[in-house]
Amino acid sequence: MLFFGLTCCCALATTVLAVVASAWWWPAAAVFLASAAVGVWDLLQTRHAVLRNYPLLGHMRYLLEGLRPELQQYFVERNFDGRPFDRDVRSIVYERAKGTDAEEPFGTDQDMYADGYELLVPSMAPASPPERLPSVRVGGPACRHPYDMALLNVSAMSFGALSTNAVLALNHGAARGGFAHDTGEGGLSEHHLRPGGDLIWEIGTGYFGCRTSDGGFDEGEFADKAAHDHVKCVSLKLSQGAKPGIGGVLPGGKVNAEIARVREVPQGETVISPPYHRVFSTPRELVRFVGRMRELADGKPTGFKLCLTSRRQFLAVCKAMLEEDITPDFIVVDGAEGGTGAAPLEFADGLGTPLTEGLTTVHNALVGTGLRDRIRIGASGKIATGTDIVKRLAQGADYTNSARAMMFALGCIQAQRCHTNTCPTGVTTQDPRRARALDVADKSERVSRFQEATVRSAVQIMAAMGVTDPAQLRPHMLLRRTEPTTLTPGDELYDLLEPGRLLAEPPASWAADWTAADPDRFTV
Repeated sequence: MLFFGLTCCCALATTVLAVVASAWWWPAAAVFLASAAVGVWDLLQTRHAVLRNYPLLGHMRYLLEGLRPELQQYFVERNFDGRPFDRDVRSIVYERAKGTDAEEPFGTDQDMYADGYELLVPSMAPASPPERLPSVRVGGPACRHPYDMALLNVSAMSFGALSTNAVLALNHGAARGGFAHDTGEGGLSEHHLRPGGDLIWEIGTGYFGCRTSDGGFDEGEFADKAAHDHVKCVSLKLSQGAKPGIGGVLPGGKVNAEIARVREVPQGETVISPPYHRVFSTPRELVRFVGRMRELADGKPTGFKLCLTSRRQFLAVCKAMLEEDITPDFIVVDGAEGGTGAAPLEFADGLGTPLTEGLTTVHNALVGTGLRDRIRIGASGKIATGTDIVKRLAQGADYTNSARAMMFALGCIQAQRCHTNTCPTGVTTQDPRRARALDVADKSERVSRFQEATVRSAVQIMAAMGVTDPAQLRPHMLLRRTEPTTLTPGDELYDLLEPGRLLAEPPASWAADWTAADPDRFTV
């Protein structure tokens, strides 16, 4: 109150001086009068107790609160302890995107003796890395148009969540670098198609882009769009790591005329994707629908993406695959580490399976049911470096997808304002003034350079491990510190199954879930 009182006194004094002494006092008087008016308003309003007790001065609290993320990121956090991505990781992405060196002198900043620290095992007989970067053929027995997937691809990010220029730059980069670009569930726009990059068309619970008037799935429209030459794969999104169990939300302020047309929704209204699919309600119906999607897509690789729920439910899906003799061509495992989608804090912090456990479970279940050789596994969740790629391949993945690292390559600074339409770098906004800051030609080159440099780094790491083919990577090549004096190989951390083991005699640790798994219902 003292500060407010002094402001009122200054307002009165400068006003008197402006009237009786000199008009030059009016600018100062205007400032103090405006401040006094704000203080009066603070006293009269009832929403903020801080402002009522500390008129004017209380606004400093809200100003500092708004600046806190930037102050934390740039001046407080160390290079290796920031979240979700620390400065070291962000820097290596920026440097590779720019084409500059990503080496660091003087050793690691990491505490290699910390609980949970992971290390890859080098070989005493390193191999020579291949000149040609490896790829993985995706396409099971029912697939008529297999696709060669790169080891690192653009993970699902929708047009609408991303700006027009961001989508164009990602797809130009994919076309330039020969890797795939997942559209996200927001529909198939001309910005995905125009640059000519390979696309994975993702369909979510809202069926955007192939949607009936009442929000159902339109088979005819899906078939027409899936036939496009740039659409190489189609994917059904069951759930995502940022918010497993709830649908997506696109604020109405982002739903301009173009996004409304692409998604086939009303302009200016908040778009909510349901948490569940209308086209299936059991594991058996899910498997049949995946098969139907593949038929409608003329045999293009078809799969689904999920953040793993319970092992029992996924085993139910495996049983349905066996009984129906229908398998997806790929399964993308999303980690609960989150992603570009905004989500309630409780969901982001406490729901879903982290990528390591989710990936290991899916791989293990497919091996144990004898289905692994028919299905490729993609891994997505905080993948930004060559080490990340190699770790996930060793844990059972065939390839990886990245969203946030690709955003860093576009210029994202981790401001974490993706859902507010105020992204400072033009990546996640529909504000034309902000979006124009993102130069498509420059950023597409950065995306391409980052992807190639990161995959080449992964190949060099594999060569140091004595591996020339990603398929040669095994869980025992990844060590984790489980005690102060113990490094445990990956194959000893989990109960890994032999091919077909669940069909013969499930081990005790799997028996209860395998017995309870029902292909005709999602058992909790």
